[in-house]
Amino acid sequence: MQQNLEFSLLSAYILFSFFIFLIIIKISPKIFGGKLLDDDFQKPQAFHSTLTPRAGGIALILSFILFIYLYKLFFSINYNEYLFLSLGLFSLGLIGDIKKEFNPTFRLLFMSIIILITINIYSLNLEKVDFIFLNNLIDNVFFLNIFLLLCFLFIINGANLIDGFNGLLGLHILIINIILFVINLNSDNMSFLMLLVSQIAILIIFLLFNFPKAKVFLGDNGSYLLGGLTSLNIIFSNNLNPGISSFFFCILLFYLFFEVFFSFFRKLYLNKSPLNPDNSHLHMLSYILLKKKFFNRDCNYLNSLLINLVYFIFISPSFLFIKNGILCRYWFFFLLIVYLIFYLKLKEKINESS
Repeated sequence: MQQNLEFSLLSAYILFSFFIFLIIIKISPKIFGGKLLDDDFQKPQAFHSTLTPRAGGIALILSFILFIYLYKLFFSINYNEYLFLSLGLFSLGLIGDIKKEFNPTFRLLFMSIIILITINIYSLNLEKVDFIFLNNLIDNVFFLNIFLLLCFLFIINGANLIDGFNGLLGLHILIINIILFVINLNSDNMSFLMLLVSQIAILIIFLLFNFPKAKVFLGDNGSYLLGGLTSLNIIFSNNLNPGISSFFFCILLFYLFFEVFFSFFRKLYLNKSPLNPDNSHLHMLSYILLKKKFFNRDCNYLNSLLINLVYFIFISPSFLFIKNGILCRYWFFFLLIVYLIFYLKLKEKINESS
């Protein structure tokens, strides 16, 4: 009986979410006086040439709130930590989308405050990690707060960094959530599974309007939201599956994590502010080469497909040793080396063709 009700609710949720996206896209030119229309075609991360609303996050948050409300109403299931963090990060991103000149240092500060409040109000923790010394350290509340804060910041800002091409972030988070769903099928936690399904559903709906041709962008409001949701999904998946190496979850997140980590030190090396955007990220370099390869055709969506395909190919071997902490650890660091090799090769080819 409950399964039939869940299926009916999920079907209604998907249908309503689709219409939410349609409505938001339709009215987006009028939202906040048109301030969500992306008309800056000269910024470093701009790869579009037409006015496109950064309202994807608005449709996502409304759809997600609908899911939370329905499951609270019919099953008395609370997703309070998800709701609080989602609203906080979405609001922060929305302010950035509207103001445009939102100081990046203040963004980082407010983001950290939202995350720390979430961690402490809802007692977020990590049940285990594959480093023994780290397991001992996270027993300390202060260290746990710092460690979780850094994890959230890397993933949220990584999501924001790779958002810029049609479908790049949406497809990436979709792949991660589908893998998490398969992993958690054995956890017998139906409420968490339905939470993952709800996110998979709205990501697919979003991609219908963002890929291959974009009628809507996520904006900072959407990328912050997806980064926060993904961080929580990983934490709960790690805690619900003690038999799976925590480094496997690091493997899933290696691209989001290392994009931020590498970019931070790359910019410092070049005497640039690590908080300011530039056009030298991996996905931007691959786009430049693709565009030259296909004689300046629009390779926006091809770039997104290629990056996510390569990502999936390289994480796939870890499925074979998902429970082996040592092998997962080595594979994670191997992926970081692969990233560096790809990056340097792309940079070299671009310099040669200039």
